[in-house]
Amino acid sequence: MPKLVLVRHGQSVWNLQNRFTGWIDVPLTEKGKEEAYKAGELLKDIRFSVAYTSELSRAQETLRIILETVGLLIPVIKDKALNERHYGALQGLNKDRAREKWGAEIVHLWRRSYDIPPPEGESLKDTANRTIPFLERAIMGDILDGRDVLVVAHGNSLRSIIMYLENLSPEEIVKVEIPTGTPIVYNLDEKGKVLEKEIRELGE
Repeated sequence: MPKLVLVRHGQSVWNLQNRFTGWIDVPLTEKGKEEAYKAGELLKDIRFSVAYTSELSRAQETLRIILETVGLLIPVIKDKALNERHYGALQGLNKDRAREKWGAEIVHLWRRSYDIPPPEGESLKDTANRTIPFLERAIMGDILDGRDVLVVAHGNSLRSIIMYLENLSPEEIVKVEIPTGTPIVYNLDEKGKVLEKEIRELGE
């Protein structure tokens, strides 16, 4: 049975600084690179045929380290459909400063509601509207052909994929936390339905 593995990129510089990142390209921290290496160690038992990632370097670098650690040279498809949610006017802002500017309640609403976007940005629903068609068109095509697929992307683009795979409601998905660098392994049937889910913890 084919496997679909989802990995959120390792810790980025702006994750560490508690800033909204979105589509701005920021590098991994040393911890983020270590998380990617650990993820690769945890995935050595899977023989991926193809990998997908976003157009942002923190995801691409995480994927590069994982594949180097696993020892695989496979096709890598990069697409902006897998980019992080666009945070609009919040991008680059420290989250505490954003709360001071707009108020904690409204910032929480922007971050944790399904369909309310921040100013000039995307909601999780908007993110899903670009991620899910790409999943169905491209990634699931490989799954239906029996290939093991690795997707390295971002917290919100992966949330939308998890919502699709696990048939979660908007209320359920906004509560889902996705740790950086932690592989989520789905065993799927020949039609792409989830049979099993395993979270491979990085440990210390």
